[in-house]
Amino acid sequence: MKLGFNEATCMKRSSVEDDLRLCEKYGYDYIELRLDMLKKYFAKNTIKDLQSFFGSSRLKPYAFNSIEDINFCDSSRWDTLRALFTFGCETAQAVGNPYLVVVPTMGEDMHLKTKKEVFDDSVEVLDRLADIAMPYGVKLAFEPIGDKRWCVRSLDQALEIIEAVNRDDVGLVLDSINLFLYNRLEDIDSIDKVPLEKIFVYHIDDCEDLPLGTLDHCHRLFPGDGVIPLETISQKLHAKGYDGICSVELFRPEYWEIDPETVIKTASEKAKRFL
Repeated sequence: MKLGFNEATCMKRSSVEDDLRLCEKYGYDYIELRLDMLKKYFAKNTIKDLQSFFGSSRLKPYAFNSIEDINFCDSSRWDTLRALFTFGCETAQAVGNPYLVVVPTMGEDMHLKTKKEVFDDSVEVLDRLADIAMPYGVKLAFEPIGDKRWCVRSLDQALEIIEAVNRDDVGLVLDSINLFLYNRLEDIDSIDKVPLEKIFVYHIDDCEDLPLGTLDHCHRLFPGDGVIPLETISQKLHAKGYDGICSVELFRPEYWEIDPETVIKTASEKAKRFL
């Protein structure tokens, strides 16, 4: 697998410029740029600046993060989502970034939606977004979020949806904490069911040993520092022949307060054992 860095890991104290420089310094193969951070970058820089960096660096872009709350959009929400998505596609095409991560909708009422409602809406919206992305040569990586506040939680549910969409340009994000947030990975063998060609992105992160309902994204830890069976997940991916990105994505507020260089260096050292 190839070492990746997701900008969420240092987003409160870092910038696109700093993340690019530090990821290149510490041996990352790929970077997952955040759309909100890209907008700040373009307030002072141009697309040619970004193209120039990637043109001369071994570090390459991989997946922009992220288009969120894609389900059950009213017309106003859809217009906002489409504008951000189009910005992502245009920028991705310009710098050779192959994927956009798309995330199901979060809400306290999402557990009230029926499985059929979620399935039908997800298939429709992923197909619509893929139609928009197709002329730009960009693929969609759909990420189930294990917590009950999100409408697509399990890997099995997400796989069923993308199989119904049935497009080569729509696949999955496997995120270790999101797999763990759904029943503490009691269904770990669900990874075996996912066709290799449908695994577009792998996010690696660990977490504290807390009960479901308390455990949240703020409890993420560096790979190997927590209780998620990352060895088993990685072995399953290796067995499939997966050799794509293994990207560190940490939303831990404590890490946001640390110097970004320290975090990026530490993340590289700790993630490499799972490659």
